[in-house]
Amino acid sequence: MSTQAAPAANASPSPWPTVAGAVALLTMIISLLLTAFAWPSVRSSVHDVPIAVAGPAPAVKRLTAVLDQRLPDGFEVTEVADTAAAEQLIRDRKVYGAIDLGSGTPQVITASAGSAAVVQTLNSIATGLSQPRGTGTAVAARDLIPLPADDPRGTGLAAGALPLVMGGLLAAVLLTRLVRGTVRRVTGAFAFAITGGLAVAAILQFWLGSLNGSYWANSGAIALTIAATSLSILGLESLLGYAGFGLGAATMMLIGNPLSGTATAPEMLPGWSGTLGQLLPPGAGGQLLRSTAFFDGHGATHSATVLATWLTLGVVLCLAGGLRTRSTATVADRAAQPATHATL
Repeated sequence: MSTQAAPAANASPSPWPTVAGAVALLTMIISLLLTAFAWPSVRSSVHDVPIAVAGPAPAVKRLTAVLDQRLPDGFEVTEVADTAAAEQLIRDRKVYGAIDLGSGTPQVITASAGSAAVVQTLNSIATGLSQPRGTGTAVAARDLIPLPADDPRGTGLAAGALPLVMGGLLAAVLLTRLVRGTVRRVTGAFAFAITGGLAVAAILQFWLGSLNGSYWANSGAIALTIAATSLSILGLESLLGYAGFGLGAATMMLIGNPLSGTATAPEMLPGWSGTLGQLLPPGAGGQLLRSTAFFDGHGATHSATVLATWLTLGVVLCLAGGLRTRSTATVADRAAQPATHATL
């Protein structure tokens, strides 16, 4: 025992270049983490946010010019004839809100369930519209689809984005370590997605009061998000090993989660990052859950398609990895047979 422990005790310290390399690697990692999570928030701004403007054409053009002057490229305006058309666009998740000029006095129609951050911007626009009038009367603001009374700021929905990513990531780790067999791992991922979706939806909807709508639809949206995340990482690990797991985890954690736009809106993220975020499971899952919880499923097609694509890709990669492992084992067995006969 003492003879075996002596080499470890007397092992020479690591060279100083190794220490310097470890420090440099850690510095790069913490800088990458800070950039991934802080950059989208710090550079968040209003650009190309879709809204509707209802009213006579001359009034709509004047208001559009005012909006362009105050927030250049801030809004993508859709002109509609009346209030009903504007409200329908909001319910269908075509726009985040509307400014109604049909009654003479401007009225701002919002949907805080779609994005509380956009509501704040539109309310500030309403305040700015009331000041030039000089009447002292504030422009009316109406929340067409509000957030739940128990969570009026949407904190629970925004905070739930990271646990969903972590749940999918942990599922991939545990299934890889504890379960053998491609079919069993895929089955385990689907089963966890269902039970995890039921549990998370129950917590958000019945305990925290952060969700409205159908509990079963919300559970399905969460389950689809977990399944897309865990199966895509499982597939990459099955095909590429540890490198695949690292690639999948970095994609979901360092790119997908910060660029999901769940806390604000994809259109408020800098540059192309909001569009990229909606092509990854965290962003698509957040938008899908908003659709099922507050908009009766309207606007869910794109998000559901993205999640289904990632889920399918993950299953295909898992099957490909399983077939490769099986063929490698078969070749190894055939190579070992002559040696066995020679020994006999």
